[in-house]
Amino acid sequence: MMVTMSALKEKLEADLTVAMKARDQVRTRTLRMALTAVTNEEKAGKQVRRLEDDEIVKVLTREAKKRREAAEAFAGAGRSEQAQAERDEHAVLEGYLPAQLSDAELAEIVRKAIEETGADGPRAIGQVMKVVNPQVAGRAEGGRVAAEVKRLLS
Repeated sequence: MMVTMSALKEKLEADLTVAMKARDQVRTRTLRMALTAVTNEEKAGKQVRRLEDDEIVKVLTREAKKRREAAEAFAGAGRSEQAQAERDEHAVLEGYLPAQLSDAELAEIVRKAIEETGADGPRAIGQVMKVVNPQVAGRAEGGRVAAEVKRLLS
């Protein structure tokens, strides 16, 4: 039985080879880290499994968030060189992620979900989030989505 690789993982590996040949250190380092995170996720749990593209996007989104938060922390601590390195890695990862939703697009999706669920008031946040999350997966961060749902339900 031959296990085929997901298209996104193949692209990451091909791009890593190109980056290594071009001696692009930032891209090489970032893609190695991303592929390691994907492999770790595949091996997590009781059984080794192959991740689908949408699951790989989730892993890459998580890694991009780590880079962004680290860049903010380094910048806040006055360590601009490390902050820039994290921002560079974040930029590489963003190239593999779906385009992020604008605030207006996110607000429209949340508005439709509120109408659809008939949600009313802050106690219905969970109900609305269940409808919104699958629609925005990988295109908007959870905290941003939750803030918008809260804003529109208040």
